[in-house]
Amino acid sequence: MGVEIERKFLVTSDAWMQQGEPVLLRQGYLSSHAQRVVRVRIEGERAVMTIKGKNVGASRGEWEYEIPMADAQEFLEKLCEQPIIEKYRRRIPHAGFVWEVDEFLGVNAGLVVAEIELPSEDQAFDKPDWAGEEVTHDMRYLNSNLIKHPYSAW
Repeated sequence: MGVEIERKFLVTSDAWMQQGEPVLLRQGYLSSHAQRVVRVRIEGERAVMTIKGKNVGASRGEWEYEIPMADAQEFLEKLCEQPIIEKYRRRIPHAGFVWEVDEFLGVNAGLVVAEIELPSEDQAFDKPDWAGEEVTHDMRYLNSNLIKHPYSAW
């Protein structure tokens, strides 16, 4: 079993925009149950299906599998809960880690969050100046919740 240990923060300035190349991500959920999610994502020329377990602190089980692009497109169009999530992601190295900054589009436009994956929950790390309030435990910011409760409706 893979384990994802992730911390999530709101972004407080535009300083991150000068770093990293934006890549469009389109993702949808075949299941967005509180105990598990099954996500389909297209990122550039790669398509994956990811299964994630329930959050326990900042950790949860995660399994990811490459799938054919045609299958991913069909899942997003015909089977995934709507609306799908669209966002630009930039990967930004900072102090020995890679931060992923997501700028959401569509019904979630205006939301910008930064995530860092860590080897352990107690791992120390430096936050970039543009990373503000931590929202790791605020379920509103889970992508699987943004399809049901879009940022534009908050």
